[in-house]
Amino acid sequence: MMIGDMRRRELLLASLAATAAAGSSPKDLKSRAESLSWFKQSKFGLFMHYGVYSLLGRGEWVQLRDRVPVAEYGKLRDQFTADKFDAGKICDMALAAGMKYVNMTARHHDSFCLFKTNQSDFNTLRSPAKRDLIGELTNAAHKRGLGIFYYYSYALDWRHPYFYPRETGLASTNAPWGSGRPEYKTPQPEYKYRTEADFKNYIQFVHAQLRELLTQYGPVNGIWLDPIMGYYAQPDLFPIADTYALIRKLQPQCLICFKQGANGDEDYVAPERTLAGHKMGGEVARRVWELNKTKPPEICDTLQERIWGYQKADDRKHRNADWVLETLDYCSKINGNLLLNTGPLPDGSIHADDEATLREVGKRRKV
Repeated sequence: MMIGDMRRRELLLASLAATAAAGSSPKDLKSRAESLSWFKQSKFGLFMHYGVYSLLGRGEWVQLRDRVPVAEYGKLRDQFTADKFDAGKICDMALAAGMKYVNMTARHHDSFCLFKTNQSDFNTLRSPAKRDLIGELTNAAHKRGLGIFYYYSYALDWRHPYFYPRETGLASTNAPWGSGRPEYKTPQPEYKYRTEADFKNYIQFVHAQLRELLTQYGPVNGIWLDPIMGYYAQPDLFPIADTYALIRKLQPQCLICFKQGANGDEDYVAPERTLAGHKMGGEVARRVWELNKTKPPEICDTLQERIWGYQKADDRKHRNADWVLETLDYCSKINGNLLLNTGPLPDGSIHADDEATLREVGKRRKV
């Protein structure tokens, strides 16, 4: 086949995928090509960082920054009620803003899970909430024609006994996102890691949870892995190709994102705040960014000034509709999407300022 014929075939397949995606509900997409075409047209999504850290009101990195001992932090599970978490209302708000998909933290770095899992008792069903929040959000999104994505902390875990310790990789730098566990003053009895061979226990845990997420709730539009710096710190420990293969075997249409990229086989990139590649990570980061920089970009940013999980100190500093519209304009100019985050309050409700902003954005976009 001649080069020109191959190019025409690629364009034809892309056109067919775009046509199929345009007429499909996100939950009915059958292939990566259809999913990617739908994703490129979606432009605007809702991000949510929610977990037991929300109860403390000091952001999602509070366990690391404040060096909260593992056992003490674990007690937050018994205070988690999520009594005002309303998946239907959240999805209706997203639709009112003109958003096409939602993405919530299924598991963040503290390892608290918002879904049904047999791999850990540190989850919402074992809390006073006794609810599967990921299941509720997925059902609400499916009913309303919204896409559903799951954030999953693949390359950092402050609770699992076999995640790598602080004294490896980028731990010698001042970058907390690449430093593994919190810098506790006394050893934590929960931590069992001794050699790199122990890390396989963590990978088995991760793969089991990804299997749960991709078999319990029906069609999923994407798995959004994080944090990329945890991967760049120790790339040889992570079987990236195996992880991606597992996701695509379970749900072939499911898109994969791992921020700026791990091996170049991601479906799209999602750098924070701007399209510029991450400044850290060394040669691995630069090489993978070169492989991925032509892929569809999704800029992730938050309605609080910097923090993603709820921070009470920011209550009067949330960004307004003007800022959101300017950011959407920037994303449009780079032919990308905006994944806009809100940190739900401790009870699971959306901050009143954020809800007002999103509804105002929707009204002004219609005009």
